[in-house]
Amino acid sequence: MSDPSTSPNALLEFLKSNYPSAVSSSTSEADLPSLSHRLFPSSSYTDNEKIETSQWLTTSSRLATPNEDEAKHAERLGSLNIHLSTRTTLLGSKPSVADLALYYRLAPAVKLWSAEERTGEHGHHHIVRFIDFVQNAPLFGLSVKEEDKVAIDLNNIKFVHKPVDAKEEKERKRKEKAAATAADDSQTTIPVGKGKREDGAKPGWVGTTADIAHNAEEKVQSAATGDNPQHPKKEKKEKKEKQPKPQKQVAKEAPLSPCLIDLRVGHILKAIHHPNADSLYVSTVACGDPPGTENTSEYEGQVVRTVCSGLNGLVPLEEMQGRKIVAVCNLKPVTMRGIKSAAMVLAASPRLKEGEEDNHKGPVELVTPPADAKAGERVLFEGWAGEPEVVLNPKKKVWETLQPGFTTTEGLEVGFNLGGVPQLQDGENDRETTAKLVTSSGGTCTVKSLTNAVVR
Repeated sequence: MSDPSTSPNALLEFLKSNYPSAVSSSTSEADLPSLSHRLFPSSSYTDNEKIETSQWLTTSSRLATPNEDEAKHAERLGSLNIHLSTRTTLLGSKPSVADLALYYRLAPAVKLWSAEERTGEHGHHHIVRFIDFVQNAPLFGLSVKEEDKVAIDLNNIKFVHKPVDAKEEKERKRKEKAAATAADDSQTTIPVGKGKREDGAKPGWVGTTADIAHNAEEKVQSAATGDNPQHPKKEKKEKKEKQPKPQKQVAKEAPLSPCLIDLRVGHILKAIHHPNADSLYVSTVACGDPPGTENTSEYEGQVVRTVCSGLNGLVPLEEMQGRKIVAVCNLKPVTMRGIKSAAMVLAASPRLKEGEEDNHKGPVELVTPPADAKAGERVLFEGWAGEPEVVLNPKKKVWETLQPGFTTTEGLEVGFNLGGVPQLQDGENDRETTAKLVTSSGGTCTVKSLTNAVVR
């Protein structure tokens, strides 16, 4: 197997040699994300799986980069190993072109790994298992020479992670349940008819006819006098006056302010064309969210949001790659042509003159935070400090009300001007100046060339 770093077309040559009927001589690198269905016609792929495939193609390319930072490379390998710990393939169980790309680009490196790197306590067991699966499984049907395969020595396992024994786990849960049941039973009363009679008679004994008549007579007398030795008459409890229920406190509504909008520095890790819409890009953006945040996923060890933006044809795709942007992070997620978008990229465009129609032809410039700003850093308008809403209520139209105040200055700084928001123009808040958009560390957000522009 040749070194994948020697030629940008090496992966395509590898695919052509193994799948000649699916990969033609005219196939280019740009076609790679769409090859999965041709390579594996029995599998179907959702829009999100197509995007994930494209992302893994990028990751496999970065893993093969010889001059990548050592710490970053180790981080990527660690994230990949964790991802594969619960999956047979990168997509879970479906094969894809990303599996082949990762195998081709990573196998030469795995071949040189020591036994400790492969199966040691801190080794990459799952990557090794994945490589072995791809090179040998009929699902992929690769024709790789034995000398080019990664040799796996099953007798040289340095550290065995103890798997969870299903039977032991089931027995443990059964014992816990039994113990809990026993504890409950110890506190329950004996059901009627199951205890002993106080007079020593056997259960079920009812006595003679005379006994029954005598007992019946005693019960009648007790009822008449109100006396019952076995069940003394209970004294009536005084009724307590019902206290009025405390009224539920209605949450105080935050006053209208641009601080309600959750603006953050975002780092676009990858941007691709939307598979179902010519005008849209689909970007993978790190916004500083903690793990487990709703509407996020993981990409290359970072928590990310998927963001659809109508910038195709307005901003070159190359300019979207790896750049810092300002993202609106608390709009309600929307599905755009089959892909859920969980944020919005802030951009500037010329302000329309009176009577002029918007032809959506641009120009458009992305709002750019300072170069040293970190992903997830809060972005605010000066003088408008406060906490943002978790999710803006679409019915209250907070974004729609405040967005007309977003603009750019003669100095190409992004700012907020009350002139576009009549609801905030009163004696207390009336300000003539434009409040600059700054990061929490003090840097100013700018655009390239558009002044007095609309920002949205």
